[in-house]
Amino acid sequence: MALAGQLNIDPVAARVLINRGLKNAEDMGLFLESGEEVYHDPYLFEAMEKATELILDTIDRREKIRIIGDYDVDGITSTYILLKGLGTLGADVDYAIPDRIQDGYGLNKSLISKAIEDGISLIITCDNGIAAGSEIKYAMENGIRCIVTDHHEVPFTVDDNDNKNYVIPDADCVIDPKIPDCAYPLTGICGAMVSYKLIIALSRKRAIAAEVLGELEEMAGLGTVCDIMELKDENRAVVKNALNRMDSSNNKGLKALISVNGLKSPISAYHLGFVIGPCLNATGRLDSAHLSVELLRSRSYEDAVVKATELKRLNDMRKTMTEQGIDSALKVIDTEGLKEDKVLIVYVPDIHESLAGIIAGRIKEKYYRPTIVLTDSEEGLKGSGRSIEGYNMFEELNKFRNLFTKFGGHAMAAGLSLVKNNLSVLRDKLNAGCLLQSEDFEEKIRFDAEIPLSYVTERLVENLSLMEPFGMGNPKPLFACRSVELLDVRIMGKEGNMCKLTGRPSGDNRNHELLLFKGMDRLKRELANVFGESQSEAFFAGEKHVPMHIHVLYEPGINEFRGRRSLQFVIRDFKVDANV
Repeated sequence: MALAGQLNIDPVAARVLINRGLKNAEDMGLFLESGEEVYHDPYLFEAMEKATELILDTIDRREKIRIIGDYDVDGITSTYILLKGLGTLGADVDYAIPDRIQDGYGLNKSLISKAIEDGISLIITCDNGIAAGSEIKYAMENGIRCIVTDHHEVPFTVDDNDNKNYVIPDADCVIDPKIPDCAYPLTGICGAMVSYKLIIALSRKRAIAAEVLGELEEMAGLGTVCDIMELKDENRAVVKNALNRMDSSNNKGLKALISVNGLKSPISAYHLGFVIGPCLNATGRLDSAHLSVELLRSRSYEDAVVKATELKRLNDMRKTMTEQGIDSALKVIDTEGLKEDKVLIVYVPDIHESLAGIIAGRIKEKYYRPTIVLTDSEEGLKGSGRSIEGYNMFEELNKFRNLFTKFGGHAMAAGLSLVKNNLSVLRDKLNAGCLLQSEDFEEKIRFDAEIPLSYVTERLVENLSLMEPFGMGNPKPLFACRSVELLDVRIMGKEGNMCKLTGRPSGDNRNHELLLFKGMDRLKRELANVFGESQSEAFFAGEKHVPMHIHVLYEPGINEFRGRRSLQFVIRDFKVDANV
């Protein structure tokens, strides 16, 4: 393959890049390098020039600025980015984050009333505000100027001709890549990236130290991963650059959080999304997100460790409560006969409302259906939804926004509040209007190519590693291999629920090690269904058995143990080959 030769990479690696939408050597080179050269100009946001002028004028007048953020990781990192960036420029700046339980999501009149009382001149929202038209109006009527920075979908109404009429807050400036006709080329960025772009724009007018901008880049990368943005274009670049900085981060709070969780170098996107992020999120769920912001603002490492320890404790508590909530939700689905609904609307009265989104995500994974989990709140029902491919949850819910007391989100997730009497109405309307077909409820696993195990080399694995970080929109390369004969098995793990398989594909004269971390019970069951229970049991007992073959989807890697390097193959999915 010519492209592989131009880039000096394995042809399979070049094929994977093509699968990522990269069609020429230049685009592939930029993808592999992912330096600041792929960052887009912040002034492509139409309102950016006016926003920077307004901020600098407010700073020069020594007037007060208040940042109003959100209680999830994206909101926390957005808030910190603006606090640090504006503080570096000499701004008189503070922040407020709504209480998840008392205030709900986003800007509200009580926060504005407090800003009026405190003599705030300028409010800057981050990770919220695009749906706060009435609140913005209230602030501006009371002499407070407003800049909205957000990344969520713009609310809209639909006229009789099915035309969308977008409702944009009448703020001084609105910076959101989702605004219709916005010139910014990447719409799928998180709130932290929007905040980061604002600080970068300001730094062009008044210099901000490179070390400060580097720290803020870390926060933008953390927000990008935790808000599950696609790791393409500048999203991938900012995450890659952030991870490269993490081991030597100047942020004491981040360093402490890495330490108390026992994370080792190098820090990966997985660590951000599944360890660090949940700890920051836990404060907004079970206490106050101010704890997370203050952790990131820690001036001493000792103080940061105390705060980070508390965050880990809260996250451990959150994990226990989540599992209990999932059990309750599954019981509701069973007892109310909801399994066949196209859209699952699950009312669980006894869960903590902050966990509704996590539980919805887990239920969605189990049944692979758009899922909304609702629970009791002081003002009625409150909850969150998580969607699947092919179902734009924001647009579908927006059709019935008259049912909600509060609503917002995007294609794959949404938050909502409604009176209890509207629950059955919502369930009926969403299911009646759902156009998904049976095939849509089967999760599709996409792989990059069918490649025999024998083709995989250390060079190919090393080439593939250049495509990191992996995540949403840039998954780990996945390959298929047909008809692997199972020769031997070794049970692994503390609970004996993992195994190492020795296999030999048809036409191959070499044995290969394949690791199965999930699905061992399923493998036993499916082998028994095809070859008989006695044969399946014999294989797992290490006894003589009939030849058994499976098709596998695998991720190749390199195992390093005691100085020895060897290829390994992690099975992500399999199917028993009944035709051999």
